[in-house]
Amino acid sequence: METAIGVFAVRERAEEAVKNLLDHHVPKDSIVYLTRSESEAKSIGKELGAYTGGFVGGAAGLSAGVAAATLLAIPGIGPVFALGFGAAALLGLVGAGAGAAVGQSAAHDSSAPSPTTGEASAQDSAYFREVLNEGHSLIVVRTESAQVAASACKVLDELGMTMKKGASQKSKVTTRELGDAVAVDVVGKIALGEGSGQMRGTIRTLMEEGKKHIVLNLAAVDFIDSSGLGELVRTHATIRSHGGQMKIVNPSKHVHDLFKMTKLDRVLDIEQDEASALNSFDPGQASAQTAG
Repeated sequence: METAIGVFAVRERAEEAVKNLLDHHVPKDSIVYLTRSESEAKSIGKELGAYTGGFVGGAAGLSAGVAAATLLAIPGIGPVFALGFGAAALLGLVGAGAGAAVGQSAAHDSSAPSPTTGEASAQDSAYFREVLNEGHSLIVVRTESAQVAASACKVLDELGMTMKKGASQKSKVTTRELGDAVAVDVVGKIALGEGSGQMRGTIRTLMEEGKKHIVLNLAAVDFIDSSGLGELVRTHATIRSHGGQMKIVNPSKHVHDLFKMTKLDRVLDIEQDEASALNSFDPGQASAQTAG
């Protein structure tokens, strides 16, 4: 499953992104739109076919073949409008007990991504809340299709908050032992087809081996696209769901600026260097790992 995330501070650019996603044949049921603005939800909903005359009882009226639109009440934020078939999965991430508000058409849609539960859900939820609390809107595209993911990334990278694409080394991911921790060194890009999948596979292997403390070294990363943002959110959540911790070290100024723009710096654990990262790990988890 590929996940691409676009963060938008300007409504017009978000609307343009949705239109462009559809023009690039990204299926409606792969698109989720999250916003705190009802007027924005109405406007975007016209594109997605999700807004059908008012939010009633926590959700918009639904008809067969119409994408689900759900009104969430998020503590500390207030009303959040979730548009799209994929919201059925994203609601599992956001929580709030709103799954029942999703219509039958979403519940029986076999192509919609399946929900994520447990600690991973809470960690993704923390990120979405941070973005929404700033008044920004989110577009999340989740798909099994490499072609759809590539089209989505192209649109979200052009219109969302992102970093400029420059010269980049060939992407490579390697690991090093750091006592009870493992350093994952990423070189080049964290992008669709270039670094994102390699990082995902490496983290999966480490989790299968029972590694709990991961130090993600981004010193040599010079570009992260919308798919890379999605992969970082998912990686952080996956490690936490396995009872582990991930610390990010040595991000370049450009990467750190991207984290600030997209609010990832408020969710990811970022340390200045490897020594600081190792000292910041929960000693209780280190003992549990050693005992196992």
